[in-house]
Parts: sequence; structure tokens; C-alpha cells
Amino acid sequence: MKKNLILLITIMAIGIKAHAQTNSALQTHFESYYDQMRNQGDIQGIISALTHLNILSPNQSRSDTLAAYYMNDGKHIQALNTIGIEVNNDDSLLATEVKAISLQALGENKLALEQFEKLFLKQPNVAIAYEIADLKIQFDDLTGARTKITYGLANSTDDMVHTYYETQQPYQVSMKSAFVYLEGILIFRENPDENMDKAIAKFDTALASDPNFNLASISKNALQSRKEQQSKE
Repeated sequence: MKKNLILLITIMAIGIKAHAQTNSALQTHFESYYDQMRNQGDIQGIISALTHLNILSPNQSRSDTLAAYYMNDGKHIQALNTIGIEVNNDDSLLATEVKAISLQALGENKLALEQFEKLFLKQPNVAIAYEIADLKIQFDDLTGARTKITYGLANSTDDMVHTYYETQQPYQVSMKSAFVYLEGILIFRENPDENMDKAIAKFDTALASDPNFNLASISKNALQSRKEQQSKE
């Protein structure tokens, strides 16, 4: 009986050692595979390698990186499935950014706003301020939106740009013009009956700096049409 027990323990120990060696070999393989996929710029290969590595050796930093690759590939659901959607104070800067952008892309704007605000606390910059201001206007937090617009106008430099995607071909305008446009929207929302001309003036300012600013042009034309309609009534 004693000999059988010793034999069983020996077999189990050999099995555990063999399993450990197999895992180690697999991890080495997928680490090399990951490096090779990165060299080749193969996003699907990178995602596959990181997924296998996470199974073999779970790692939060690696999960954040995997989620970022999903996000950059337009796979926002997969990105969020990888790291979750909760507001977590222990999240890395990268994880917070992935959550904010992916939630916004999926139309979950209230949840996205929470993540953007957390991201701004971690790393304040004008790009994040713009997203927060835009979302706050949507949710009628006009005071909060004005705070971020004021920050953006004060801290935008001439080399900063914002990209818009409402046209078939994305286009860029200066960050300052982007904030002036938001300011026009904000002014109108504060008092639609009395601030129409002030809002149009802001759109004109944005268009003077960036004549290709399609969204500012659309907003200006909409308010002008509204003014003409009101004058006929």
C-alpha cells in the first residue's frame, strides 16, 4: 500500500512538472509569435497571440493592451468584453481610454462620459476636454460643458487639430475652431430664442479659420433657416 502511494505521488509530480514545462514552452512560443506579428503589422495575429498568452498567464497589463488592439481595429464590443465597462479606480490610463472611446462608439454616451471624466483627471488635455464638453451639452449639463470649453480654448495651440467623421471623407479643423463651434452650440442651447445671432457669430468665427468645417456650416445654415422661418410667422 505504501509503495502504491509513493508511486502515485511520483506519477503526479512528473505530470505536474511536464504540464509546467508544456505551459512554459507554449508561453515562449506565443511570446515569439507576438513579436513576429508585431513586426509584420498583423493585427489579427497580435490579437491571437495576446489572447493565448492571457490564457496561459493572465496579466492585466496584457489584457489592457489586447483591448486597445481590439478598439483600434474597430471591435469595440470585444474590447469591452476583455476589460469590462465598470469605472474602476485601479484601471490603467490605457484601460480608461479604451472604455471611454469604445463606449462612445457604441452609443453608450452616459457611461462614456464617466470614463472620459476619469480620464481627464488622470491626464487632462484638450482632446478629452472636447469630448466631455460635447457629451455634457448632449445631457444639458451646460455649466459643466462651459468649464471644459473654457479650458479647451485656453489650452489649445495652433498645431492641435480635431477630426470629424460626419462626412464620407473625414476632415480636420483646428482645435480652437472645434471649441468655438461647441461654444456656439452651447450659447444656443442656453437660450434658443435670444442667442441665435450670437451662436451664428461663433459658427462664422470657426468657419473663418477653417472654411472646410462642414459641421459648423450645417449648424449655421440650420439657424439661419430657423430665423427666416420665424420672421415669416
